[in-house]
Amino acid sequence: MRNEAVFATLCYNQKSARRCLLIDSHQPVWSIPVTNEGHDKLESSSPARQSINGWDAAFVDSLFAQWSREPESVDPAWRQFFAGFELGLARPAPAPKVAPTGTTGASATNAPPSASPTTDGASGWEAQGKVDILIHRYREFGHLAAQLDPLGTTRPFPDVLTLESAGLGDEHLGVMFSAGSVPIASPAALGDIIAQLEQTYCGHTGVEFVHITNLEQRKWIERRVEQSRGKPNFSQEQQRHILQRLVDSDAFESFLAMRYVGKKRFGLEGADTIIPMLDQLIETGATLGAREFCFAFAHRGRVNLLTNVVGKKYEQVLTEFEETWTASFSEGGGDVKYHQGYSSDRKTASGMVHLTASSNASHLEFVNGIALGRTRAKQDLREDSDRREVVPVLVHGDSSFPGQGSVSECFNFMKLTGYDVGGALHVIINNQVGFTTNPENTFGGQYCSDLAKAYDVPIFHVNGDDPEACVWAMQTATEFRQAFGRDALVELWCYRKNGHNETDEPSFTQPMLYRRVREQVPVAATYRDRLIAQGVLSAEDAEGIVKKIYDRMDAAQTAAKAKPVFPGIAAFQGRWKELGNSYHNENVETGVALSTLVKIGSVLSTIPDHITPHRTIARTIAGRSHIDTDAKIDWATAELLAYGTLLLDGSTVRISGQDVERGTFSHRHAVVISQDTGGRFNPLETLGKFEICNSPLTENAVVGFELGYSQTDPNALVIWEAQFGDFANGAQVIFDQFMTSGEVKWNRAAGLVLLLPHGYEGQGPEHSSARLERFLQMAAGDNFEAVYPSTTAQLFHVLRRQLKRNFRKPLVVMTPKSMLRLPAAQSVGSDFVQGHFQRVIDDPDAQKAPLISRVYFCTGKYFHELVAQREIVADHNCAFVRIEQLAPFPAEDVEAILKKYRGAEMHWVQEEPRNMGAYRFVQAQMLDMFGVNPKYVGRPDSATPAVGSTKAHEKQAHALLVQVFPSMATEKKEDAAISAKVDLVPNEGENQNGKAKQSNATSGRKPAANKR
Repeated sequence: MRNEAVFATLCYNQKSARRCLLIDSHQPVWSIPVTNEGHDKLESSSPARQSINGWDAAFVDSLFAQWSREPESVDPAWRQFFAGFELGLARPAPAPKVAPTGTTGASATNAPPSASPTTDGASGWEAQGKVDILIHRYREFGHLAAQLDPLGTTRPFPDVLTLESAGLGDEHLGVMFSAGSVPIASPAALGDIIAQLEQTYCGHTGVEFVHITNLEQRKWIERRVEQSRGKPNFSQEQQRHILQRLVDSDAFESFLAMRYVGKKRFGLEGADTIIPMLDQLIETGATLGAREFCFAFAHRGRVNLLTNVVGKKYEQVLTEFEETWTASFSEGGGDVKYHQGYSSDRKTASGMVHLTASSNASHLEFVNGIALGRTRAKQDLREDSDRREVVPVLVHGDSSFPGQGSVSECFNFMKLTGYDVGGALHVIINNQVGFTTNPENTFGGQYCSDLAKAYDVPIFHVNGDDPEACVWAMQTATEFRQAFGRDALVELWCYRKNGHNETDEPSFTQPMLYRRVREQVPVAATYRDRLIAQGVLSAEDAEGIVKKIYDRMDAAQTAAKAKPVFPGIAAFQGRWKELGNSYHNENVETGVALSTLVKIGSVLSTIPDHITPHRTIARTIAGRSHIDTDAKIDWATAELLAYGTLLLDGSTVRISGQDVERGTFSHRHAVVISQDTGGRFNPLETLGKFEICNSPLTENAVVGFELGYSQTDPNALVIWEAQFGDFANGAQVIFDQFMTSGEVKWNRAAGLVLLLPHGYEGQGPEHSSARLERFLQMAAGDNFEAVYPSTTAQLFHVLRRQLKRNFRKPLVVMTPKSMLRLPAAQSVGSDFVQGHFQRVIDDPDAQKAPLISRVYFCTGKYFHELVAQREIVADHNCAFVRIEQLAPFPAEDVEAILKKYRGAEMHWVQEEPRNMGAYRFVQAQMLDMFGVNPKYVGRPDSATPAVGSTKAHEKQAHALLVQVFPSMATEKKEDAAISAKVDLVPNEGENQNGKAKQSNATSGRKPAANKR
C-alpha cells in the first residue's frame, strides 16, 4: 500500500546540499541538485535521472519495495536515491516555524494550541506531506466545489477535498505548515491555506488544468489563478464598462421582445455576460498583438452578438425585423437573420482591429472548421508565422459541443502543420438544457466541456451571474492562447430565459428548471445594484445608461421603417474588389508557353543531393522533364504543371486531403521522401507559395477548413482531394449548407476545388462512386461547376481556369483512378501551350456525320473504354460525345452537337446505375432546353453504387457494352469485352506496370534524375 505522506514530500540534507523531491502522480520532480559521489552519472545518463520526471508515485513505490528486498537489483542511481531517502527519515524534523506577526486566520485562531507538529521528525514530515497532497487536490479537484450555477444549484462538497481524505483532521487547522507555491505568507496555519485555496478554486470560477501534460503551461495557469484568487480587483472604470456591456445586451433583447412580439431571434437572455467577456477578449488580444478576430457563432444569441460584439448597426438589425429589405430574397435567396455573418473594424485601446463573424446554418458546430480556415488564410496573407495576429473565437452550445463530432475534429487541428492556427479560443454557452433535452442525456461526463481535456486544453468554468469572474476568465484564457499558441476554453454557466426560441414553451419539458428561471433577476440588474451599493455609480447614472440605449434603438427603428438599410456587408471588397458574382461561360485562354512548361518540368524533375528517392519514384520524377510539343504528358505531371504555372503567376496553391502528398494511387509524389534520412523535398515550393499537406482522417472539418480558406483568399487555388470520391460524403453538411448554397444565402463567394476519384473498375461499392448525382442535384443558378475531364490537358486547363476569370465558383472534379496511367488519356505538350478547357468535345473520329446513326453522350473515362471497344467491333456508325462540364450545363455546345447529328438517335451512356451518375440531370436539361429525351444506356437502378465482386463487375461491364454495340451479343466469348477494359489500379503487391514488386526498396545509387 502506498505511503502517500512519505512519498509526497521528502526533504533531507546530505553533505550540506539540500535535496527536495516532490513526487505525485501529476507533479514531476522540481529539484534534484546532487553534490555527492555519483553526481555525473545521476545528472547525465542514469535511468533514474531520465525517467524520474515521467514516472508516478506508484512506480517509485514499487521500485522502493524492490530495493528494500534486494538493493542490488535496482539501478545504482536508484540505490543512491533510496539510501538518501532512508537517511532523511532518520533525521529529526526542525522545530515548526511561528507564523509571521500579523498572519492569522479564523481557522488558526480557533484551533487548540496543542495542535503543533510532534517533535518526531518522521511524523512532522508525514503531516507536511499530507498537506501537500491536499493542496494539490484543491488544484486538481477544487472546481468540483465551485459554485457555478447562477440558478443556485449547490453541488455536494467532494470527499476528495476533506481533511479526512488526506489523513488530516480539525486538530491540524491551527498547525503551521509550508504552503509551497501557494501565494500566502509561509509557513501558514492549515486553516488559512485551505481558506485561500477555497477562495481561489471553489468560488464562482472552477479551473481544470492539472490534466495538461506540459509543466510550463500548468505552472503558468497555477500562478495566474492563485495570484488573482480566481477574480482580480477591477477598477471602477472597468466595472462601469462591464455594466455598460451587460446593459447593452439586456436592453437590446428587451427592446426586440417588446417591439417584435413572437418573432424568432434566439435571444441571449440569461447568457448576457458573454458580451463583456468577448469585449474583454478583443481588448486583451489587441494588447497582445492580435489584429483580427474570426468568430463562429451558433444561432443562439447570434443577433445580439453580431450587434454588440461584431458591430452590426441597429438600423441593419431592425430592417431585418421589419422585413423591409427584399432584394436578398427576390430570387429565392437570402437567409434568416440569426444565420447571417458580419464584419467590421473596431477601435481598441491598442489600435484598430478587424472583426469577422462567419455565416452559419442551423447545423451549429459545422461552422468551426470554416472559421479556422479563414483564420489560417488571414494569417498566411499577413505572413503571421507566429499565428498571434489573427485569433479564432468559437462560441459553442452546451449540447452541441459534446454531441457533434466536428468539435473534436477541430481540436485535432491544433499543432498539425497544415492546420495550426495558433490555438482557438472557445466559449461554451451552457444553458443547462439543449432544446428540450436535459444534460444527463447530452453528455456522459462531469461537464459538457470534458472533451477538451483530451487535447490538453485548460478549462475555466464560470458562474454567469458573476460578471467580473467571467471577464477575468476570458482575459486569462486569451493570455494563455497568446502565450502558448494553444486552445483555451471558458464554459459560461448560465440559463436560457425562453424556450428554444421565443415562441417555444419550455415548461412543457423542464418545469422545475423554468420555475427557477422565472424567478431569476437578470445579471445586468444584480450587477448594477452591486455597483450602486459600492458607490461606483448612482441609480440615476444606471437609469441613464438604459435610457440612452432605448433612445438609440427607437431612433434606429424609425429610420429603418422610413428607409430600409442593407442588412449585410457589401461583397467583393478588399482583396475581392477586382471580382464579381456574375458567372459567364466565355472561354478563357489558359495555354502556357512551352519554355515555361519546360522550366517547370525541370524543377519537378530535379532532386537535390541530400535527398535519396526510392528508385521507382526517381524514375517517375525523371520522366517529368520530358516536356515537348509532341511528348505525351501523364495525369500527375499535367496537374503539377498547372500548379507551377499558377505559382509563377504569383498565386498561392494549397492542397490538402488524405494522402495527397503521394496520392492515393501513388501517382502524384509532390513531396519526395529521402530513403536514407526520411527528409522531405517539395519541388514546387521553389516556385512560390505552395502548400500540400496530408490531412487527418476526416472529411467534414477539413473540407470546412479549406472552404473557409478559399472564402478569404481569392488569389489562392485551394484544393481538397478525397482519398476515394466515395468518402467525400463525410463532408455532406459542408457541401449542402455552405459550399453550394453559401453565395446565394450570404453573398459570399468561394473558389474551393474538390478532386474526387471516381470510376467503375471492380473495386466494390465504397471505391467506385463520388456520388456525382448528389452534386448535380444541388446545381442551379450557376452556383458551382461540376466537371469530369477525360484528358490530361483538360485537367490542366480547368485548374488554371479557376484563377483566370473575374469570378470565383466552387469546382467539383471527378478525377480518375485507372485513367491516371491510361495512354489514351494523355495529351501532348502542344495541347498545353494553346487552348482552353472544352466543355463539350465532339468525337474526333466521327468525320462523316451523315453516316452516324447513333450518338452517345458520355463523360469522363468511360469515353476511352467505348472508343477502344468500337475499334474492336469496327462499328463506325456511332459517335461518342463527351460532356466534360456537366454544371452549369453547356447548352450552346450541346445544341451544336444536336444540330450536327440531326436525325441520329440520341443516347446517354454511363457506368453508374440509372438512379446515380449524371443521367437524370442531363436528361432533364436536354428535355427542358431542346425537347430531346436521350435513351438511357447503363446499369439499372440500384441501392448500392457498385457490385462487390470483380467477376460480377466484369459481367455487368460486358452487358453494358453489348447495349452500345449490339453485334457483341453474337460473340460466344467475352474475351473482346475484357480486352477492351482499361488498365486497373495496381493491386496490392504489384507495381504500376502490373509486375511483381521488387523486394529491395532502394538501390545503392540514385537513378538518373536532374541534380541541383
